[in-house]
Amino acid sequence: MKPEIIVAENAGFCFGVDRAVKIVYNILSKGKKVVTYGEIIHNKDVSRELAAKGVQIAETAAELERLAADGATGGGTDGGTSSAAGGGTDGRTSSAAEGKAGEADSKAGSADGVTVVIRSHGAEKKIFELLESRGIPYEDGTCPYVRRIQKIVDEKSAAGYGIIILGDKNHPEVIGIVGHCNNKAEICSNNLELYEFLKNNYKNTKKKVAIVAQTTYNISMWDICAAAAEEVYPDAELINTICSATADRQKSAMSLAKKADLMIVIGGKHSSNTVKLADICRRHCKACIHIENAGDPELDSIRLPENDTGEKFIIGITAGASAPAYIIKEVTNQMSEKMQNMEEDFNFEEALDASFKKIYTGQRVKGYITSVNDAEAVVDVGTKHTGYVALSELTDDPGLKPADVVKPGEEVELFVLKVNDAEGIVQLSKKRIDAMVGFDKIIKAKAEDAVLDGTVSSVVKGGVIIIYEGTRVFIPASQATMNRNDKLEELVKQPVKFKIIEVNEQRGKAVGSIRAVMSAEKDAAKSKFWETAKEGDVFKGEVKSLTNYGAFVDLGGIDGMVHISELSWNRIKHPSEVVSVGDTIEVFIKALDKEAGRISLGYKKEADNPWIKFAQDYKVDDVVKAKVVSITPFGAFAEIVPNIDGLVHISQIANKRVTNIKDVLSIGDEIEAKITEIDTEGKRISLSIRALLEDAPEAEAPETEASDAE
Repeated sequence: MKPEIIVAENAGFCFGVDRAVKIVYNILSKGKKVVTYGEIIHNKDVSRELAAKGVQIAETAAELERLAADGATGGGTDGGTSSAAGGGTDGRTSSAAEGKAGEADSKAGSADGVTVVIRSHGAEKKIFELLESRGIPYEDGTCPYVRRIQKIVDEKSAAGYGIIILGDKNHPEVIGIVGHCNNKAEICSNNLELYEFLKNNYKNTKKKVAIVAQTTYNISMWDICAAAAEEVYPDAELINTICSATADRQKSAMSLAKKADLMIVIGGKHSSNTVKLADICRRHCKACIHIENAGDPELDSIRLPENDTGEKFIIGITAGASAPAYIIKEVTNQMSEKMQNMEEDFNFEEALDASFKKIYTGQRVKGYITSVNDAEAVVDVGTKHTGYVALSELTDDPGLKPADVVKPGEEVELFVLKVNDAEGIVQLSKKRIDAMVGFDKIIKAKAEDAVLDGTVSSVVKGGVIIIYEGTRVFIPASQATMNRNDKLEELVKQPVKFKIIEVNEQRGKAVGSIRAVMSAEKDAAKSKFWETAKEGDVFKGEVKSLTNYGAFVDLGGIDGMVHISELSWNRIKHPSEVVSVGDTIEVFIKALDKEAGRISLGYKKEADNPWIKFAQDYKVDDVVKAKVVSITPFGAFAEIVPNIDGLVHISQIANKRVTNIKDVLSIGDEIEAKITEIDTEGKRISLSIRALLEDAPEAEAPETEASDAE
């Protein structure tokens, strides 16, 4: 079976390196001369190609100033802007500021034919100040991730923090970062140095200290350093500044190394990130070589197995951030050619020194689940050890068993809690990895102001907890609901949408807000409502609250009010006689006031209007029976049918003068009256008792009287 070549998923040029190289080529394409402050990247092939195009390298401030002056030809600098190609430079300008033009001409007037490019690793603050003061045109090729660290140490040191940088003290990136501190910075290469420095300088003190890392720092070592800092000085503020591209490159290299028989790492021998890649691969692969390009003698000396053993022989290839794609391709092609001409005398085990896989506390490893029981999962981590993941390290859910979380044969990533070489046992945690991955997503969600989906797991003092991607997110009570009176217990086990409003990377803690999402949704609903709503529109809404004068109804993010008079055709004293909080009712818009943001709603239906029924059943001159319901100085109101009253004016109560109505009528009296007027629009009815008295036939005179008259 012939060997198989696999190139790592994340290998070669990263965004920052690619950006810096493009800046140089962009300037060269305009016919200008370039001086770089330090090698633009740590790659000899790229450096040789740039040198052939006339690019010069300055290693010191003095050399930079001299080369800029020596290379001047008076060719112009198209205005001398320092914005990087396709990007911008954090507001830095490379031409002399207004008012300094004369100074620039006198100090470096001959430098207008040369442009300085700051390497991707960045530079000390003093270098930028030199270029500015001398009026030397420049472009800032500093990787944005490096610029972030420079900004952090600048701000933190100005605020009185001590600065600790995890990395290589001789690396140009670290030197540049130190040059942005406002006080002395300490550089530690590993957890032991960090532990000793914190113990000697910070233990049992109240000093403020911030710990950052070189962008290419080893991820596993960062985790170990973080644990060391937590142990000796928990108040230290840890800010993980390892470049995400570096992290991805290391992870994919590790994953490939675990299944490869030989790893080839491409990149500069002095490239920090490439050296770390090679170190990672050596820990996880039987053999590993570090080369710079396809012409490296070490690559040529490799002998591949020719005899078919029946087992697949895998060659993994990865590359550092400073390795361009064409070099990766050349190496891949050369290895392919070797496969066409394999020699018989190759013995892989003897040809290369084995670098056996190691495992240590704080490491992130991948393993295969071999078995599962009620208490734990057993894992093969590819070493002599047997791995165990206790149920408590698999999940926080007390209702789950190990078999509910992982299955035999499944590959999982785990965190090493403890190694016991004597017994051949390693204790592992899946929760820790889930939390790390979840916390990265939380940091990203905070930066992007993204809305997340989660389920409230429990109520705690002061708020509720959501477990998102294995990470606890605390939601304060003030951010959990829209109303203070809402009960937090009602949120438990309910799916919710929330945002991350605060992240403490040092502590690995996050604070979220359900209310922020609800408010945003409400604002969006309001905006949409006002764009489309018009009088007469019908909605179904929930009754949110009641007052003496009406009911407030949620129309879906915006509230409207139904006045008490619009709730019922009947006489009511309080809205609660008709609706209750929580009822879903159908309402319609009676009036809109966009400026005041008020919405008047109607609830009672026109079909239920008693006036319509009255108009159908009664007309003027009809005689009706009614009940006196109230008495006023000018007349008496009598109810003809429910909710329809008629007025018997004082002049229409009797066929004689009435001065006090109460002498004639009392509330509750049943009367008979004639309808003399119906005003449906004005909802007024006039009644007359007197009309019936006048219409009554006169009685015949007695005969005796007639006889007497005769």
